[in-house]
Amino acid sequence: MYQVKTYNAIAQAGLDRFGRQYALNQTDNPDAYLIRSVNLRAQVLPPNLKAIVRCGAGYNNIPLHAATANGTAVFTTPGSNANAVKELVVAMLIIASRKLFSAAKYAMKTVGADISTRTEAEKTQFNGTELLGKTLAVIGVGHVGALVASAASDLGMRVVGYDPYLSADDAWHIPSSTVRAATLSEAIAQADYVTVHVPKNAETTGLIGAEEIAQMKPGVVLLNFARGGIVDNHAVAQALTAGKVQRYMTDFGDDEIVGRDDVLVTPHLGGSTLQAEANGAVQGADTIMNFLETGNVQFSVNLPTLQVPFVTRYRITVMHENIPNMVGQIATSLAAAGINIEGMSNAAKKNEAYTIIDTNELRAAGIDDIKAQLAAIPAVQRVRVLTRG
Repeated sequence: MYQVKTYNAIAQAGLDRFGRQYALNQTDNPDAYLIRSVNLRAQVLPPNLKAIVRCGAGYNNIPLHAATANGTAVFTTPGSNANAVKELVVAMLIIASRKLFSAAKYAMKTVGADISTRTEAEKTQFNGTELLGKTLAVIGVGHVGALVASAASDLGMRVVGYDPYLSADDAWHIPSSTVRAATLSEAIAQADYVTVHVPKNAETTGLIGAEEIAQMKPGVVLLNFARGGIVDNHAVAQALTAGKVQRYMTDFGDDEIVGRDDVLVTPHLGGSTLQAEANGAVQGADTIMNFLETGNVQFSVNLPTLQVPFVTRYRITVMHENIPNMVGQIATSLAAAGINIEGMSNAAKKNEAYTIIDTNELRAAGIDDIKAQLAAIPAVQRVRVLTRG
């Protein structure tokens, strides 16, 4: 029986994925967490915790280093809310170009017998521009960025994309009409609209600041529906006041930007649709089951992708530091125990590595001994032994 603890309101569609071999919320020392926005940074992770899966693309609410030290794999569900974010960004492009919120506010306050006459005379202050023919810079063309690029292209915009970390899989989803910029400066230099769709980390925090804004066209419209902090709000506020930036649309407000007529802040609505929440919950549940039952890894933040068909009777997985001779030590330990290795795969991701060993010759009585021997190797964080079927 596998134990899963959930935080936040996980969509029922995801909870319904778990079969009879899974128990939900029956212990504080579970095999896996399924979460959304709960902040785990101040929490001591339980020793049995093998996986944390966040329903969404971000993971800044998870203590990544502590999880790795605990032998806990961290996963996200990339792409599950991508369409929801794309639709909101497209809406914001149109709202910004046509001054819709300002116009609606004016219309709600326009009363009296001469309303039609006044409206006709005064509506020119809300004359906007069409998106057709305008240039959109998409910074980050992964799951969300690729969809935004495609939608903008369909609207007749010229799209310039920039992403130095673009994966081969993501590249397949980018419209062929998208112009690929070699640098961030190249992407934003001639853009009428700039939208960011990158994960938040040490490299992307403050990615769009005063220096980058200075390189943009006067009157640019800036959008941030990725993560707070990727765009420097202080620099944006100054640029808005100076007239360099025409309008700022974002899902993340703070004191620097709230209360301004040239800023539209939404309350972190990007992935808040019923469909996106269901998609994330289903993908999250499937990720937990796949990892716990097969040891295979996909969409992990701290482990490399490693997917090997589970065809032998037993599978041993080892989560360990990426240092020399780890695979050799693991193989030597198994050989000393008389275990014939029928398949062995290893992959690394920065400082972390993951090894899968398949065998048919592990006696059930010796499982605990094997786990103890492998766990005794320095730099090993967690050992698991799985039985197929």
